Parts: sequence; C-alpha cells; structure tokens
Amino acid sequence: MVKLGVISSTAASAASLGPFVPEIDVLNFPFIFRDLDHFYAVLDGPVGERIGEKIENDLDTLVLGWWFAGVRNVWNEQRPVYVPDDLQGLKIRVIGSSIVLDAFDTLGAQATTMSFGELYSATQQGVLDGAESDHTDLLVEKFYEVTKFVSLTEHLYLAVPLTYSKKKFDRLAPDVQDALRMAARESVQIQRTAMEANNEKSLLALKELGLEFNEVDGVKFRQKISTGQVYERNAEHVGGVGMIDEVINHQ
Repeated sequence: MVKLGVISSTAASAASLGPFVPEIDVLNFPFIFRDLDHFYAVLDGPVGERIGEKIENDLDTLVLGWWFAGVRNVWNEQRPVYVPDDLQGLKIRVIGSSIVLDAFDTLGAQATTMSFGELYSATQQGVLDGAESDHTDLLVEKFYEVTKFVSLTEHLYLAVPLTYSKKKFDRLAPDVQDALRMAARESVQIQRTAMEANNEKSLLALKELGLEFNEVDGVKFRQKISTGQVYERNAEHVGGVGMIDEVINHQ
C-alpha cells in the first residue's frame, strides 16, 4: 500500500520485506550481531545505506531511518535451553524468514513459521513447544501463560526500516519534505531508546510473573551455526559472502 501511495508510511520489519528485497535478509542471520551497538552501527553505516537504497529502488519507497523492534530469545514449556543440543526435538515457531528457519533446523529444533496469531493456542494445545520472540511480545501477547523457560539466546536483533511512499512524498512542498526528513531522523534515536526501555520493563514484569530465565553458551550456538554452514548456504540470497562478512566485521 505504501508502494502504491495508498498510505503514506509504515514501519515494516526486515523479515516482512525479505520477499521483496532479499538483501535485507542479511540482517536476519541469527547471531550475526555481537551486541546492540554493533547492530546500530551496521544499520547506520554503509550496509544499512545500501539496503535502504535497494528498498527505495525496488519498491518506489523512501527509507527515512532504521528503527528497532527488539532482541529475540527462545522460550518453551519443556526445559531450559543452555546449548544447541537442548533444542533437539523441540517444536519452535520462528519468524517468517527462510534463513531463520534454516538456522533453527541446524541447531536441532523442529522449526516452523506458523502464523503469529495462532501461536498462543498452538503452544497451549501442545502443537508447539515454544517460539522465539522479544520480551515485549512475550508479555503483551500473554505467552507467559503457556510457557515457562526463557533462554537468553539474543539470536536476532530486529531491524525496522521506516518507509514513506515516494508518490506521496513527491507531492509535498519542498519545505514539508525537509521537515519530514528531519522529523524522521530525530525519531530514530527516540524510538530506539523507547524500545530498549520497554524491553527492560517487560523483562522485569515477566520475571515477576514467574518465568524462569537462563543465560546460554553463545559460543556453542555460534559454532553450530558455523559448522552447519548456515551463512554460506544462504549467502547468494543476500548478495554474497562479502555482504555477510561486511556485517560481521563492522566496527
């Protein structure tokens, strides 16, 4: 609808844009980011700029900035997950990305991309053992009612390009265009800070509700992804190994 100019703007997740702009899926490789600072640096650097230009060219849609949609962790009803072997046999719902699906299968889970709207009932009925999400979704969607263990894998940092219809933008007066771009730039830091704060608030609330949180051995997860050649197998889809290496090595 933004592309067609039916609506002016939307914040669309990197996962949802993957089918239209495959290069954005480089941001959806599990464990590709060291931490939040690394994630922001990539979005605000050359990689984020090139992906933004690709979105603009392919979808006739401006990218006015990169927002943040939380850090995702694995949760389930059966047992804590400390190392990849603990995922063996667990039926886990993941976001709609072929790369994330491949990664979780490689880690040993039985991964599926079931509709988010069906996740609560599927977990409640035992069709699924759990899923991966950020703390806010876990709280707001009341998944804490149907799960017990949250393992802090921090495998995904979700990027959200703030998009604006080029058709709508071109009809604005130049001073309004300038004001819109300025407001969008200012929104980036405000939104990121708000999301970080909301994530921490949700974490505290979930602990009070009785969920059990545990740290994981991140080195073993990264080793499993590496030996399973998840990055190499999906490199062509996102523009080549060079693109992946540029993200990993960005300082």
